[in-house]
Amino acid sequence: MKLIVLIVRDHDADATIHQLVQAGYRVTRIASTGGVLRRGQATLLMGVEDAQVEPALTLIRSLLPRTNPQEPRGLVFVLPVERFEQIG
Repeated sequence: MKLIVLIVRDHDADATIHQLVQAGYRVTRIASTGGVLRRGQATLLMGVEDAQVEPALTLIRSLLPRTNPQEPRGLVFVLPVERFEQIG
């Protein structure tokens, strides 16, 4: 299992979440601040099985195409998950 951490601009977050959910992914949005994208941003968390990583990244790339080489529309981190447990 992997944790995809996606940092996007605030104005891209809602549409990105909508499309990811429509594709069957579960997404958690966290309001965040920082200098990563130099503007308002949101952090999206997605827990996916290993086989879902590349399809998820392909979808994310299609949703956030780079239109200006100097201004990325998002950053993605893929982290290994050692343990996953639902509580309650």
